[in-house]
Amino acid sequence: MSKRRKMKIFLLLLLFLCEAQSRATSRPNFVVLIADDLGIGDPGCYGNKTLRTPNLDGLAKGGVKLTQHLAASPLCTPSRAALMTGRYSIRSGLASRSRVGVFLFSASSGGLPSSEITFAKLLKTQGYATALIGKWHLGIHCHNKTDFCHHPLNHGFDYFHGLPVTNLRDCKPGHGSVFTSGIRLLVFIPLQVIAIALLTLAVLKWLGLCHVPPAVFFCLVFLAALILASLLCFLHYFRPLNCFLFRNYDITQQPMSYDNLTQRLTEDASQFIRRNAKTPFLLVMSYLQVHTALFASKDFAGKSQHGIYGDAVEEMDWSVGQIVNVLDELNLANDTLIYFTSDQGAHVEEVNSRGEVHGGSNGIYKGGKANNWEGGIRVPGLLRWPGVLQAGLEIDEPTTNMDIFPTVVKLAGSPLPDDRIIDGRDLMPLLLGKRQRSEHEFLFHYCNFYLNAVRWHPPNSTSIWKAFFFTPNFSPEGANGCFRTHVCFCYGHFVTHHHPPLLFDLSKDPRERNPVSPTTEPRFQEILETMQRAVDRHAQTVQRVPNQLSLWNLLWKPWLQMCCSSFFHLSCQCDQEKQDGRVSH
Repeated sequence: MSKRRKMKIFLLLLLFLCEAQSRATSRPNFVVLIADDLGIGDPGCYGNKTLRTPNLDGLAKGGVKLTQHLAASPLCTPSRAALMTGRYSIRSGLASRSRVGVFLFSASSGGLPSSEITFAKLLKTQGYATALIGKWHLGIHCHNKTDFCHHPLNHGFDYFHGLPVTNLRDCKPGHGSVFTSGIRLLVFIPLQVIAIALLTLAVLKWLGLCHVPPAVFFCLVFLAALILASLLCFLHYFRPLNCFLFRNYDITQQPMSYDNLTQRLTEDASQFIRRNAKTPFLLVMSYLQVHTALFASKDFAGKSQHGIYGDAVEEMDWSVGQIVNVLDELNLANDTLIYFTSDQGAHVEEVNSRGEVHGGSNGIYKGGKANNWEGGIRVPGLLRWPGVLQAGLEIDEPTTNMDIFPTVVKLAGSPLPDDRIIDGRDLMPLLLGKRQRSEHEFLFHYCNFYLNAVRWHPPNSTSIWKAFFFTPNFSPEGANGCFRTHVCFCYGHFVTHHHPPLLFDLSKDPRERNPVSPTTEPRFQEILETMQRAVDRHAQTVQRVPNQLSLWNLLWKPWLQMCCSSFFHLSCQCDQEKQDGRVSH
């Protein structure tokens, strides 16, 4: 090769690097795409051979794929709080001490505190147009149904269109209920006790062994009728009172219809981009898919090889492609950083009454949603920014969904808050190759309120140590999840505590099958002592804050209930959404 040709190649490379650096220092647009319960084994770019995800695969091919990207929590509400704020959810009070770790009712009083700072709030101060479309799941009200203290518009978003709570089986008629265990405990068992009491008292009275006043029989029958009536009211009204769509502060559809739902939300996201093509913008597209109840439009139903779950994945992938197409059409692709992830791993226990699997794949990894085995927290992480990020790059360093906060905030030109701890780290040095190692030497894995495990990536070492202080008791024995309780819980007889902690080297054992011991690892005690010191330092930074997921904050409160018609008429039905749009392939 001639010197002249070498010089040309050198100058071209230098020009490319300068251009990339110039774009990296300018203020890009941001598109944050969040799937719900999507497993790391579901997209084709992470190894799936049968689900069709060409648009996610395109993001990976044209950008960076993170292969050790971690959700800060294995549950929806705390994971989303951590992503939005760049902080472990325990710092904002969104870490439950009970079995229920997420919000289930729209009229609950807990949520993301107003004192928390989201990346949307900081970008708004920098002149960005901001929108959240899809699922929120971080609360609505505090004291009355007009304060909207936890609402997205109170957390930096100019525009919100979507579901304020979450998609549940109860939202879709005929798809079962997430309250089956609760109904059994609070309804069926009390009714059985009342029935036995009535039968016993009737026999005793008939035998003349005791005198039972008629009022006793009346009270027991009345109590049974009251319990049954309460159950019927709950089953009838849960859907309209909790499964509805907002546009900003107004209810637009109650109860929510699944007809063309993904298309409607995708079209709205596309219109937001078009409206703000001339100004910097932040779009958070928070998909309802693939959380149960599963749904897919007619254009995708029955088209995949994996039933309704696969249909939902492929429709979500289509939506990602539509958003990318709009950016390309408006010549915004080179000025836009796209980030795709899932709020936690696939829900492996999702099996319906007919035995159909409604959960996804976590690939080779153990466990799933609601536990901190790798299957519950290792999630897809894709970033694309043409001309800035190297296409086709794979990074196998520990990163977390909390990292998007400082990454986005710094690129937007905003300083990070200096009055609080930010647990996330700016990804750009790692993505641009300026750093070869993650800035996360230690990461802490919470199971709701309880510190479950700690991860350590020692300097100058390829090892990634993970120590469990307790692990969930899978049921039935030998299963890969807590099928008897539908999700794993974090305390009491639901877990097994380990003394010393259960220690794995994920660099050699990513499936977490073979814990090391003092006989197999000479530095066993030294490693655990180092990790314990890190835990102690971390614990000193965690301050006591109000529990947003306390029983009181979780309970349904009638004075917080929103209804698009008069609540006293108990109809709560309206539909201002357009449902006649069809998908274009």
